[in-house]
Parts: sequence; C-alpha cells; structure tokens
Amino acid sequence: MTTSEEAWASVSQRILFVCTGNICRSPTAEAVARHWLRMVGLDGVVSVDSAGIQGSHVGEAPDPRSQRAAAIRGYDLSRQRARKLTEADFAEFDLLLAMDRGHLRAMQHKCPPEHQAKLRLFLSFAPECDRQDVPDPYYGAGHGFDEVLDLCESGVQGLLDTLRDTA
Repeated sequence: MTTSEEAWASVSQRILFVCTGNICRSPTAEAVARHWLRMVGLDGVVSVDSAGIQGSHVGEAPDPRSQRAAAIRGYDLSRQRARKLTEADFAEFDLLLAMDRGHLRAMQHKCPPEHQAKLRLFLSFAPECDRQDVPDPYYGAGHGFDEVLDLCESGVQGLLDTLRDTA
C-alpha cells in the first residue's frame, strides 16, 4: 500500500445526505458520491447513504426524472429506496449533510447536542457555487434535475478534496 493509499484508508467515514423526502436531491448526491468513491478506490472506506426529513415517500424509488437525468451522466439511482431520517442516524454517521438550510434547521432541532458538530450544509463543500442550497427540482419543469446533478458533482468533488486534505 502506498503512502497515499494508507492516508486514504485512515479516512473511514460514514456520510448521510439529507433532503425533504429522499427522492430527488439526497439520493442524487448519494449516487454521485458512491460513483466517485468507487472511481478513487474508496468505496469500501467511505460509505454513503441518504434520508429524508419527512417520511412521506418511505420505500419509494427516487423520482423517475432524477433517475433519468442521473442515468444520462452514468449514475444509477435505481436500487435506492427512500427512508426517513432517524434519531439513530445522528450517532451512526460521522457527517450529516443537509441539501438546504431548511433541512439543516430541522436536523439541528432533532439532533442530540453531542452530535451537532456533525451537521453541515452539503454545498459548504462547494464554495465556488456561490450558493448554500441545492434547489428542490420536484415541482419544476424538469431542467432542475440537471442543476441538482451539477451541484452534487461540485459538492462531492469538494467533499472528496476535504477528505483527502484531512487524511
């Protein structure tokens, strides 16, 4: 194992992406992260998952428009199923990333004090985007799913850079 690989191996992290219903933004971020982690050989070291603040879509596959947009770029969302954020998630995950400020506030409200430091906005890893929130594409005309993918790619790249810098 090279020094670089050893440093990466010490990064072991569990990361949770969180949005409203876990059918558009957070599953897209999960799929992008899963794909890029596999590309850099960290799929066994850094694990990712996603959840929703609300439980209205529990058990459902991601929105077909999210799946279509993702598939065009080579990301597979087809096996994912929506789940609701649980109290156990705050202890289980090392980093919980909110897709927007509303999600972050909801997470801060539910999160035990000892785990508050694990909560962050996802786009805090993509300062070049000049925005804080990944917009919800659900009610839009369809182009929003590509914008979500763009932002998720930027956020995941920044997240990987941060993990690499702390390794």
